[in-house]
Amino acid sequence: MSKKRAVVLLSGGLDSATTLAIARTQGFDSYCLSFEYGQRHSAEVKFAKKVASHLGAQEFRVARIDIGAFGGSALTDMDIDVPVGPRATKTQADASQDEIPITYVPARNTIFLSYALGWAEVLGASDIFIGVNAVDYSGYPDCRPEFISAFESMANLATRVGIEGARITIRTPLIDLRKEEIITLGMSLGVDYSITVSCYQLDSKGISCGVCESCQIRKAGFDKAGTRDPTRYS
Repeated sequence: MSKKRAVVLLSGGLDSATTLAIARTQGFDSYCLSFEYGQRHSAEVKFAKKVASHLGAQEFRVARIDIGAFGGSALTDMDIDVPVGPRATKTQADASQDEIPITYVPARNTIFLSYALGWAEVLGASDIFIGVNAVDYSGYPDCRPEFISAFESMANLATRVGIEGARITIRTPLIDLRKEEIITLGMSLGVDYSITVSCYQLDSKGISCGVCESCQIRKAGFDKAGTRDPTRYS
């Protein structure tokens, strides 16, 4: 009997790699989807491909879109500097009080999930995995449980599969985990974090800056998990 199919959004980062490992453990054949969307660096897609291969994905695809055409984010607009400095010690309550950071990419997860939804319908997959996290979510509105719930409701109203009586489920297995818990879980599932990347301003050789918010959160996660950070930092 064939396994259940799932679309897994895979950025090449620590969270999405762990999410893919969880999907595999739960018995899904995983179809991984990554994006070149006009981001500051596209080297992350190479990491995503390695992760997909390492964790036995059934298929890996890259969708090329141009969210960056609109700018409005330090991750897509070269005229906006990526902020540096630690925010890694902030709690979820602290983060919710912050202004949305300049590294937020307008509508990114909405667009990514929409692409995943389209592919899921074609594949006959009822499950979509995304590695959003509400603890280390950095103030991004499209990483909140409320957003995921709303998108899932929309998906079941706007698709043939939903209208015909099946159900699309958006799975967020990391939503309530701290970064160190994610790392510990991933290591227990065989994730090789040396082939993942989190940096907001990764260079062309795949070396992380070590000073942006995402690098700071990653470093703190490995430290709190009590394990060596295998990341290559400049």
